[in-house]
Amino acid sequence: MDSAREFASGVMKRAAPAQAGIFSGVDPSEYSSTDPIRVWVIQLVIIIGMTQILATIFGKLFRQPRVIAEVIGGVFLGPTVMGRIDGFSDTIFPKESIPGLTLTANVGLVLFLFLVGLEIDTGLIKKNATKSASISIAGLVVPLGLGAALGVGVYRQFIDPSVHFGYFVLFVAVAIGITAFPVLCRILTELKLLDTTVGVVVLSAGVGNDVVGWILLALTVALVNASSGLTALWVLLTSVGFVLFLLFPVKWAYKWLVKVTGSLEQGAPTTLTMTVTLIIVFGSAFFTDIIGVHAIFGGFLAGLIIPKENGYAISIVEKIEDLVSILLLPLYFTLSGLKTNLGLLNDGVTWGYVVLVCVVALFSKFVSCGATALATGFNWREAGAIGSLMSCKGLVELIVLNVGLQAKILDTRTFSIFVLHAIVLTFITTPLTLLFYPSKHRQHIGAVAGQPRHGKTGDTEHGGPSTSNEHVKTRFAVVLDKMEQLPAAMTLTQLLHSTSSSETTLSARVDEKGQISSVSTGSPAPSDSYRLCMDAIRLIELTDRTSAVIKSTEAARLVQTDPLISIFRTFGQLNRLIMSTFLSVIPFDHFPNAISEHVTLADTQMVILPWSRGGDDSNGAEDATVNTAAARNPFDGIFTKSSAQSQDQTSSVVYAELIRRVFLTCPCDVALFVDRGPNLNGAKPKLFLPFFGGPDDRLALTFLVQLCMNPEVTASVVWMKTDDVEDDLEEKRAPRHETALATMAAVDTVYGQQSTEMRMASDTADNIAWDRYTNQSTVYNNSPDAVSALGRITFSRHSSKEPLHAVLGLVNEEVNASGRNVIVVVGRSRKMAVESHAQELAAITQEKGFSVGSSVAKTLGETGAAVVADGVGASLLVVQTAISKSA
Repeated sequence: MDSAREFASGVMKRAAPAQAGIFSGVDPSEYSSTDPIRVWVIQLVIIIGMTQILATIFGKLFRQPRVIAEVIGGVFLGPTVMGRIDGFSDTIFPKESIPGLTLTANVGLVLFLFLVGLEIDTGLIKKNATKSASISIAGLVVPLGLGAALGVGVYRQFIDPSVHFGYFVLFVAVAIGITAFPVLCRILTELKLLDTTVGVVVLSAGVGNDVVGWILLALTVALVNASSGLTALWVLLTSVGFVLFLLFPVKWAYKWLVKVTGSLEQGAPTTLTMTVTLIIVFGSAFFTDIIGVHAIFGGFLAGLIIPKENGYAISIVEKIEDLVSILLLPLYFTLSGLKTNLGLLNDGVTWGYVVLVCVVALFSKFVSCGATALATGFNWREAGAIGSLMSCKGLVELIVLNVGLQAKILDTRTFSIFVLHAIVLTFITTPLTLLFYPSKHRQHIGAVAGQPRHGKTGDTEHGGPSTSNEHVKTRFAVVLDKMEQLPAAMTLTQLLHSTSSSETTLSARVDEKGQISSVSTGSPAPSDSYRLCMDAIRLIELTDRTSAVIKSTEAARLVQTDPLISIFRTFGQLNRLIMSTFLSVIPFDHFPNAISEHVTLADTQMVILPWSRGGDDSNGAEDATVNTAAARNPFDGIFTKSSAQSQDQTSSVVYAELIRRVFLTCPCDVALFVDRGPNLNGAKPKLFLPFFGGPDDRLALTFLVQLCMNPEVTASVVWMKTDDVEDDLEEKRAPRHETALATMAAVDTVYGQQSTEMRMASDTADNIAWDRYTNQSTVYNNSPDAVSALGRITFSRHSSKEPLHAVLGLVNEEVNASGRNVIVVVGRSRKMAVESHAQELAAITQEKGFSVGSSVAKTLGETGAAVVADGVGASLLVVQTAISKSA
C-alpha cells in the first residue's frame, strides 16, 4: 500500500505543470527560457514598427535608403536614447533574451549576404573595364593607406594595448576602404543613374571594390581568430580551397541540377532546387564558421554560384527577400544599436576623432575616385558624382564593424565612432550626388533597354513608312506594367492596324442636320498605306526588395525575356508593326516622368494607356458593374454601393491617380483605353462618340476617323447640344480657369471657361472639324483611306436638357444592338466649354445608388465618368490632346 502511494506521488511530481498564461496572472513581457517566443515577438514588433516609421520619414523626406532607418532605429532602441528610460532595456531587451535574438539575426544576416552575392554580376566589370578598374583600384589603395594611418592614431588614443596593433590597423583600413555595394545599387536605381555612363562605371567599380573588401575582411578575421602564424596559414589555405570547391565543382553540379529539374528553363526553382539551395547556403556558413572565418562569408560565397540566366536568380530572391529584409535583418541592426552608445562620445577628443574619421573616409574615396574619373575622361560633374557614390558605406560597413566588435578588435567607444561615421557617409551620398550630377546634366547611354529612334531614315520617320496625311498618327507608345493590360493593348493596336490597301472608295453625303443621307461606291483608289511604329514601354516598380534592384541592373537582359514584353513583341511582329521595346525599373511615383522622357526622345505622337477587361455583363447592367469591378477595372472600383460591393478600392484609386499624372505631364496626346470584355458574338467593332466640342473632343473625332480606316470598324458620331433656358444655363456655367491644381488625392487638370475671344475660336475650330469630316471635298485632301472610313461613320446631331442622360441612352441602344463590341470614344475634358455637367453626373451616380467622389470625373472627364457609373458593358476610350497645344 505504501509502495502504491509512493508510486502515485512520484507520478504526480512528474506530471506536466499547468500551462501558465495571462489568465493565471503571468506577465507576457517577462522573459522565460522555456518559452522565449513571447518576449521575442514583443521585441520583433517594436523593432519592425520603429524601422517602418523611420523608413517612411527618411525615404519620403530625404530620399534615403532603408538601411539608414534600420541603423538609426537600432541606435534609438539602444542605450543612446530609449535605453536611458528606467527599466526599458531590462524589460524589452533583457540580457537573457539577447542570445536568441542574436541567433535569429545571424540567420537573417547569412541569408542577406547570400542575397548580396546574388546581386553581384561579374559581367558588370567587363563594361567600361579600363575606367572601372582604375576607379576601383584607386578607391581601394588610397583609402586603405589613409585608413591604416588613421588606425594608428585611433589605436593609441582609445584601444587597449592587449589588442594586436597590426590586426587593428588592418581592420580600420578595411572599414575605411570598403564600399557598400548593395546600398550603392539602391541609390543608383533610385536616382535613375543606371542608364548613364556614371552609373555603369560606378556599379562595376563597386563590384570589384566590394569583392576585394570582403576578401580583406575575411583575412583580418582569420588572422585574429588564429592562435599562431601556422594556424592562420591553415585557415587561409582552407578558405581558398573551399572557395575553389564552391566556384567550380559545386557550381557545375548545381547548374546541372537546375537544368535537369527544369528550374533554369522555367526561371523559377522547384521545391527540390530550393531545398538544395538553402542547404548550400547554411552548409557554407557552417564551414566558414568552423574554420575560423565568419559564417556570413559562407552565405556570400553561396550567392556567387547561383546562375542568373532566365531570371532564375531573381526568382530565388523573391522567395526569401521579404522574410529577410522585413523580419530578420532589422533584428541585426537593432543588435548593432544595442551595442552602440553615443553617450560615450562625451569629450572633445572623441568628437574630434569622429570628425576625423568622417573626413578621412569621405575624402579618401571622393578625391581618389573623382580624380581618377577626371583622368579617364569624365567631366567634373561626373567625376564628383562618381566620388560621392563610391564613398557610400551603409549596411556592409555595419556588418564589418559588428565583426570587429565580436572579434574584440573594437571596443564599445570605437564601435560607436565608426557606426556614427557610417550613418553620416551613407546619409550624405544621395544629396552630394544630386548636387554634382543633377538630371539636366546627365548623359544617358540610351533608354534603359533599347535605344529611342530619332530623326528620319530615308523617307520615314522613326524608321517607319511615312504617310502624306498629317491627321493620321503613326508613332505610338503603349505603356505596360501589368499582364492584365495586354488584352486592352492588343485590342486597340489591332484596331489601329489598317488593312485598307484593297479598299473600295466610298463617298458620303451629309444633309443639313448632319446625317449621312447616301453613300456611293467608286472604283478602287490608291491607299495611303502605312505601318504603325509602336513602342512598348514596360515599367516595373522599384521597391526596397532586392529582386527589384537586381531587375534594375539587368534591364537590358530582362527586356529580352520579360513575358509581357515577349507576348506584345510577338503580337507586333505578326501584325507587321514596327516594334521597339523598352524596360525600366523605377519607383511607382516616377512612372509619369519616365513616360514623358521617353515620348520626348522618341517623338511619339500618342501614348496609349491600356487597362484590363471587365466582367461578363450577361446578367444586366447592374450585375455588369459589379463584375467589371471584380475584374480589376481601375475606375469601376471607385464607385461603390453601400452594401453590394466590398472589393478593395485601393488599386483603383492609386491607378486613377497615376493616369491623372500622365494626363497632366505627358507632352503628347494621350489615350486611355478601358477594355470591358471580349467580343463574344463575333460582330464588328462599333465606335460611338458623343461630341461636345473643345480640343479633346476634336482629337477624339480625328482619332475615331483613323480607327475607322480599318474596314472592320464602323462608328456613330453625335454632336450633343444642350437645350437650356437662360436660368438653367446660368446654373451650369462654371467660372473656372484653366490651371493645374494639387488636390488632396493628387494633381488635377481643370479645363474651364476662357475669354469670349478664345471661346469663339474654339467654337470655330469645332465647326471646321465637323465640316472636315462631313464634307468629302475637304477631308484629308480626298485621302482614299479617310473617305473610305467616312463611309462607315454616321454623323448626327442631338439636343437635350440632360445631355449626359441622353448620351447614356444612346450608348445603351448601341450596346443592345451590337453587343459588347461597342467602344465609347470621349474627350477627357471640354477645354473652353461654357457649361459644366458636374450636377448631372452627381444625379446619375445617385440614381445608380453609388457613392462617388471627384476622382473618377477628374480622371475620365464627366462624360467618361457617366459611362462608367451607368455600368454599361461598352469599352471606353478617353483621349486628351497634349496640354501644351493651343485650342
